[in-house]
Amino acid sequence: MSLFVFGKQKRETKKKKAFKKSTKKKPVKKKANSTPKKIVPTTKEKKEEKFPKKEIIAHLIGNTLTTNSKQAYSYCKQSSFGEHIEDKIKYTLSEGLFLVQNEKMDIYQNNKLLTADQLIQKFTKADKKFLIKYAVFKDLRIKGYVIKTALKFGAEFRAYEKGKKPGKEHSKWIIFTDHENNKTTWHEFAAKNRVAHSTNKNVLLAIVDEENQITYYEIKWTKP
Repeated sequence: MSLFVFGKQKRETKKKKAFKKSTKKKPVKKKANSTPKKIVPTTKEKKEEKFPKKEIIAHLIGNTLTTNSKQAYSYCKQSSFGEHIEDKIKYTLSEGLFLVQNEKMDIYQNNKLLTADQLIQKFTKADKKFLIKYAVFKDLRIKGYVIKTALKFGAEFRAYEKGKKPGKEHSKWIIFTDHENNKTTWHEFAAKNRVAHSTNKNVLLAIVDEENQITYYEIKWTKP
């Protein structure tokens, strides 16, 4: 008798389980969202997006800026940026900052990437007139002139007319830069003209004001 009762309870338990299964609510499938899922970039991708690699990687050692990036050779040949010295391209500080600001170059010092502001601080320490000279360099470069140093002429720059390249044609001007608040004596003025006259070039005075606006004065020799 006891066995029969046990068997009945077991069958009833099975019925209850079956009932529970039949009455259990089926999960409702969510409708597919027509809007595509937004993909969140990884940390690595974010860094690459924020700091994309530039075409030229240059290194600053002291006040010397050089690179051996492939694109640098092309820029040197086509646009006269830098000078090909041995197996590297060497840049002036003005050329380096100009390329950085135009997002063509990254400059490293001791394996540390330097920002444009950090470069300005370093270059200004190396040359007190850097900001004045750079304002002139940038302005003329944007206008299409090729600008190179003119230390052997006692000037800041020499300028080539549009379409002409250093080494193939002669420069048109030697450029002296100054701030409008500085004073130049007639003796200094005459000395600058003698240098230009002896090299068959014209003098271009670039005067920078407080708002970084530049006024150019071209000086030519005449015989009365």
